Amino acid sequence: MSALASGISRSDIEQLVRQVLLQQTGGATAAPSKPNPLVVNISARHVHLSQEHVEVLFGKGAELEVHKSLYQDGYFASKQTVAVVGPRRRMLPEVRVLGPVRPTQVELAFTDGISLGLDLPVRISGDHHDTIGCTLIGPAGVLELESGVIRAMRHVHMGPADLKHYGVENGDMMDLRIVSEGCTTTLEDLVVRAADDIKLEVHVDTDEGNAVSLDRATSVELLKKKSGCGCKR
Repeated sequence: MSALASGISRSDIEQLVRQVLLQQTGGATAAPSKPNPLVVNISARHVHLSQEHVEVLFGKGAELEVHKSLYQDGYFASKQTVAVVGPRRRMLPEVRVLGPVRPTQVELAFTDGISLGLDLPVRISGDHHDTIGCTLIGPAGVLELESGVIRAMRHVHMGPADLKHYGVENGDMMDLRIVSEGCTTTLEDLVVRAADDIKLEVHVDTDEGNAVSLDRATSVELLKKKSGCGCKR
């Protein structure tokens, strides 16, 4: 008896054949969807301050006040700003302080360093070895930093589900493919920064965001580096 005579259509048979082939090739299970949306944000120049240094710059008992919440829960741009002063008194006025309080650090873009006359080292946030200093001026005082001024290394924040989805670990390197008219490119060497209760988010600085026309990007994609690339870290 033919398949058609038994009431099974040709399209049904073709569908069954496709399912069998998918199972044999390991393609029966659909690729898992991303656990979280990929967000790429520009991290403009900013300052982090310890509570001690908040009081030096803004007065005894001063606390950071929320101006605008950031994408990550619990983090915010504060109402407070400081002036960042480099050699020969070159200055960037009204640089935003981000909260909550944490060890003091100044994060600038490459062109900011040129403006201030500073040769900025690229560092992961919190890594202050062989870094330079600057002067911070607030309404209540002046703070002389001997180190802690960096150009933040481009990075991606990931929670446990994101690490599993992309198959990476804390400290691994990834690439970011950005498609934008006339500026399509791949930014290499984003360091993975893992933490619990963190949203998936890429941070690039102002120079990088402008170079790839991030505000006009039509798509962004995180790419795991291929093994055996020969890269030295």
